[in-house]
Amino acid sequence: MITKKVLINQLAEKNNGILAVSEMMKLGISKQYCMFFLKQNGYERAARGVYLSQDAFNDDFYIICRQYKQAVFSHESALYLLGLAERTPIHYTVTVPHGYRTNVFRQKGIEVYTSNNERYSIGLIEIQTPNNHTVLCYDAERTLCDIFRTETDPQDKQNAVIEYLRERKNITKLMKYAEVFHVDERILKYMEVIL
Repeated sequence: MITKKVLINQLAEKNNGILAVSEMMKLGISKQYCMFFLKQNGYERAARGVYLSQDAFNDDFYIICRQYKQAVFSHESALYLLGLAERTPIHYTVTVPHGYRTNVFRQKGIEVYTSNNERYSIGLIEIQTPNNHTVLCYDAERTLCDIFRTETDPQDKQNAVIEYLRERKNITKLMKYAEVFHVDERILKYMEVIL
């Protein structure tokens, strides 16, 4: 029979030393034992309900996703995760459904956008962080539409479009999304200039 300690250690190994109390409890382990295990094994609190082992790398992308289940990395953060950015974003950017409390993100320095329920799931994918954790992110086409809808650094926008056209262009999908987000004319004009 597998012990609680073995189950938690397997979970920690799978998550590269990051443990969420909610994930441990899904394994049938009581909250009291989870807290005992974390304290006894020297885990440090990274965020509410998320703990790091002493040798774990702090993966902010993963920790944000663990804390806020409906947060999807978007805009500059998505560009970075998708490999469409030349630099690491200055701050994290997420999109959540309308009605989600956004002040909790702003208090932590996370830029947050809201999306109506129909658009929220468009382009939703899972992607690996640089530390090999799986997080929610928007695909390249949705991300390009998002950066054309907001004030994005012109150099970042240009780099993203050039990289997209070089590596993974799916113009049909991009223009389908662009119509939904009402940026089709802007994107067409921009691409005419670049091409």
